[in-house]
Amino acid sequence: MDTDINQDHENNDILDRAINGDQEAFSILYQDNIQKIYSYIYYRTGNVKDAEDLTARVFQRALKHITRYKRTKVPFSAWLYRIAHNLVANWHRDSKHKRELPLEDHAYIQSKTTVPEKQIENHQQVESLMRVIRKLPQDRQQLLILKYVDNLSNREVGTIMKKSEGAIKSLYHRTLKELRQYIDEDQFL
Repeated sequence: MDTDINQDHENNDILDRAINGDQEAFSILYQDNIQKIYSYIYYRTGNVKDAEDLTARVFQRALKHITRYKRTKVPFSAWLYRIAHNLVANWHRDSKHKRELPLEDHAYIQSKTTVPEKQIENHQQVESLMRVIRKLPQDRQQLLILKYVDNLSNREVGTIMKKSEGAIKSLYHRTLKELRQYIDEDQFL
């Protein structure tokens, strides 16, 4: 328990230093959060290059505005997710983006496999599922990513999405119901 308190105090100290313009402290926050922000963006865009670009923009924007960040009970990562959410929403509004997996992603996937047929079958199933998930409204996509990719609790998801825990549970139930309907319609499995 004391180590948790010490860890929280250390994290608060790092955040305070970053807010005061300490670049080294910000780089620690960057290292602590980059993978989960990248994963969130990748699952929302389905494209490695765009996910890398948008992730870089999240942290550029965070660095630019960190001195105006106000500490609350909400974790710092929720602020980063909000920035990421806004950038991804803008990315989706841009009509030139297509929801296709680039060829280099296919090549990477195939190079990692020892049994190409099984890997291709798994990849096709994932692509089919992602195609179905992308039919859902953005808030429901975000919910699924935060719960299943980032393994966040309903309370944590609620904090990021600015909804109560009860609203998240309800949205989750409706999302799964709608997802099942899309899967049945597409004869997914």
